[in-house]
Amino acid sequence: MNPAFRIPGAGRLSQAKTASFSFDDKSYAGIEGDTLASALLANGVHLVGRSFKYHRPRGFLSAGAEEPNALVQIVRDDARKTPNVRATVQELYDGLTAHSQNRWPSLAFDVGAVNDLASPMFSAGFYYKTFMWPKSAWKNLYEPKIRAAAGLGVSPDRPDPDHYAARYAHCEVLVLGGGAAGIAAALAAAETGVRVILADEQAEFGGSLRFESGAKIDGENGFAWAQGAIAKLKAMDNVRLLPRTTAFGYYAQNFVSLVERVSDHLKSPGRELARERLWQVRARRVVLATGAIERHMVFADNDRPGIMLASAARTYLNHYGVAVGRNVGVYTANDSAYAAAIDLKKAGVNVAAIVDLRDNPTGPAIDEARGLGIEINFGRAVIRAGGKLRVSSMTVQPKNGGGERTIPVDAILMSAGWTPSVHLFSQSRGKVAFNEETRRFVPGTYAQDCVSIGACNGTDGLDATIDEAYAAGAKAAKEAGGKAGKSAKPKVDASESWSRGMLGAAPGAGPDTTVKAFVDFQNDVTAKDIRQAVHEGMHSIEHVKRFTTNGMATDQGKTSNMHGLAIAAETLGKPIPQVGLTTFRAPYTPVTFGSIVGHARGALFDPTRRTATHPWAAAHGAVFEDVGQWKRAWYFPRAGEDMHAAVNRECVTVRKVAGLFDASTLGKIEVVGPDAAKFMGLLYTNPWEKLEPGRCRYGIMLREDGFIYDDGVVGRLAPDRFHVTTTTGGAPRVMHHMEDYLQTEFPHLNVWLTSITEQWAVIAVQGPKSREIIAPLVEGIDMSDEALPHMSVREGKICGVPTRLFRMSFTGERGFEVNVPADYGEAVWEALWAEGQKHGATAYGTESMHVLRAEKGYIIVGQDTDGTVTPNDAGLDWAVGKKKTDFVGIRGMARSDLVAKGRKQLVGLKTKDPKVVLEEGAQIVEDPKQAIPMKMIGHVTSSYWSENCGRSIALAMVAGGRDRMGQTLYVPMPSGTIEVEVTGMVFVDEKGERLNG
Repeated sequence: MNPAFRIPGAGRLSQAKTASFSFDDKSYAGIEGDTLASALLANGVHLVGRSFKYHRPRGFLSAGAEEPNALVQIVRDDARKTPNVRATVQELYDGLTAHSQNRWPSLAFDVGAVNDLASPMFSAGFYYKTFMWPKSAWKNLYEPKIRAAAGLGVSPDRPDPDHYAARYAHCEVLVLGGGAAGIAAALAAAETGVRVILADEQAEFGGSLRFESGAKIDGENGFAWAQGAIAKLKAMDNVRLLPRTTAFGYYAQNFVSLVERVSDHLKSPGRELARERLWQVRARRVVLATGAIERHMVFADNDRPGIMLASAARTYLNHYGVAVGRNVGVYTANDSAYAAAIDLKKAGVNVAAIVDLRDNPTGPAIDEARGLGIEINFGRAVIRAGGKLRVSSMTVQPKNGGGERTIPVDAILMSAGWTPSVHLFSQSRGKVAFNEETRRFVPGTYAQDCVSIGACNGTDGLDATIDEAYAAGAKAAKEAGGKAGKSAKPKVDASESWSRGMLGAAPGAGPDTTVKAFVDFQNDVTAKDIRQAVHEGMHSIEHVKRFTTNGMATDQGKTSNMHGLAIAAETLGKPIPQVGLTTFRAPYTPVTFGSIVGHARGALFDPTRRTATHPWAAAHGAVFEDVGQWKRAWYFPRAGEDMHAAVNRECVTVRKVAGLFDASTLGKIEVVGPDAAKFMGLLYTNPWEKLEPGRCRYGIMLREDGFIYDDGVVGRLAPDRFHVTTTTGGAPRVMHHMEDYLQTEFPHLNVWLTSITEQWAVIAVQGPKSREIIAPLVEGIDMSDEALPHMSVREGKICGVPTRLFRMSFTGERGFEVNVPADYGEAVWEALWAEGQKHGATAYGTESMHVLRAEKGYIIVGQDTDGTVTPNDAGLDWAVGKKKTDFVGIRGMARSDLVAKGRKQLVGLKTKDPKVVLEEGAQIVEDPKQAIPMKMIGHVTSSYWSENCGRSIALAMVAGGRDRMGQTLYVPMPSGTIEVEVTGMVFVDEKGERLNG
């Protein structure tokens, strides 16, 4: 291993554990525990990438997730090529292979760097003003070239062989951030006995204690204290620790999404290991301890490799034992950079000079630096950096102008201060407030049950942070039902004090239009770009952001947002709060598609669902169709039958004898609780309070706009329990619809909702002989018409297993729906089938079900309705409670346009030629001879051949349909115009006498 920049005795890694790796096909050696960034720096490598727009050489800016420059491609094999991995986060493992991105033919010599010379052509907003002429060039020249240049890295071109896991978790206290504040809060909460989850994006907990050499807690070095506290938490049964886990999204009701890097740090992860794990956590209380992010100084050529944040240099030295240079310069407006200079000087690294923009700062850090013999230049600015592939000098000038001085350096450490990390707080819909004194945005108004602590809350000093964090953790746990803890609060023995820094551009960043003083490194946004945006009329920071793309890269402006905001405010002559703050959106850092998708890919992308009777149906020759995710028996052909012959036979047999149909896919929801009837009354148009237990009712559900959303039969099992059925396709959305209203509009109602679709297999036995088929197998239920009339439900047993037996029909014949636990579905079906065979019954599929229901004029929501149909339009006024004063959709249903004359209404159609079957979706006109385009007055919603009627039948939505009974209308088709007669919707048994056998 080349130890050139590895400092003996520095850092916390064991040099005995080496790891070899390659970068751009060159081999290097590092130490286990390194990141790719620290290992490259240990080998003296600073140049790791090229910028997006200008292709300028770029090096490491940070040591964490905020890194905008060091994005590399990690390659394990041909199928595992991951682009845009932050080298500052990627842990080193033996054999790691990495490549730089966005360069050709090589990193050191990149042809794309010509863009830097042509930069006047690529100023802010150039893409809004160019590529407009000639028009034909867009498709053949501009678009192909732009698409080829877009993006960073190369996407994988083979299927991902890894798998990704997902977990749901609940806890009383979720602590996000594993620094001093997060650990103290977790300790306080865990002592009370409540469930605590502590998550941090780093491989080791500790946060800024990784580099703060001046911190001491409970008599120990800060980082050592952190590891001891973590060991204590790890030993507690009520605590879950999640290192390498980033909270990327904070959603409603304290729902937080996190992604855990499970195996990206391992040389040869076992196939049983997931690559990443998505955690979805619901917490009673969220404690945000997300820290603060150091800002860079904005000056000319501040992007040269070797120029980085002061805290990054301290991290590489104090944690990884790596010096970022041998002759280091420091440029700062903040005390924290002095600590970096002091640590490097003590480690034997020459600090050429500290350039401090402030006039006469004082403090212990300044005194210590001076005592170590470090040159300090107050009231001066670095106006430019020298070098190309690596910084070689910094040019210093009094900030108010004067003589220049060039100081040779091989690295520049910079610090403009610290920005509270309020990203997750903002995602929670909290409102930040601008602190005029400290000139930073901090959490203001909270929207959820959370609390911010430490640096992300604008709290300065380790002592104050520990006090605040411990109190917040204890309070959160107590409010969640925890008991009083007994442990003492951690005691801070020593800490570091940092001043507040500056915002915006420093001297030397313009307004000279040729100066490139970078604000956003990843998108190559400079200070002059921000000023240009303002001069061109962008006065809102959101407009400035989009015009310049400041903060729109994968780092979401973690280091650039505040600088860009300050420059825009200065140019506008307005206070920062009046210019506004950009929106922080999820994800906090990029999240792989794999972790979001999890197992939902390949065969599981759209899982195939099969009912309990599927094996029986397949064995009996059923042809299946896809209905949503379900495989449903479409029809059961016998030898020599095509689909039409099979459906005709099935339909006739059901009406003459009986048929068995698998209705298990219908959505089923159990509504339970003392207020169940009230809740049903608010969600459905029908009244439910007076429905007696043991009886059923057809129900219609509307949206707020008054249009039909779903329908189904509802059985009341008990005063506080309803068995609700929905359409097959509507089951998930109806459940969501109900849950949404229960949680947001009717939270006062004491009701629980449970999806039971998969719990019950449903076998519909329909036809004149249905009771004779079922009765021999039923126990404990009186099957007589008097005891079990139409639209009734009883609980008992069938074939010795529990059943909810509904007397209901979707065919118009005497009918029953047998609900049994799904595990017994196939066995009960076979028993019913055996009984049915004694009477000549048939199994029938979904196509016959459609024909049979159409013969009776029963609608299917989503086929005969299209989202613009009201109950009146569908002829279902009778299902709307006339005395009800409130339900979802009641006001929408009364809108003037929904009760106006001439609305489309559902009617029946008969073709003048009974053998002609209309096409579903065909348009209907009043006059077939009118000029084209014709005035369409309706369309066909359902159309079938009915063997029972001996003719074709159809349902249609027709303008003023019920006033057109007996009228002849026309359906223009390519092969000719078809005459139809408007009829009622019922084609079989208009009086409904067959429902009772």
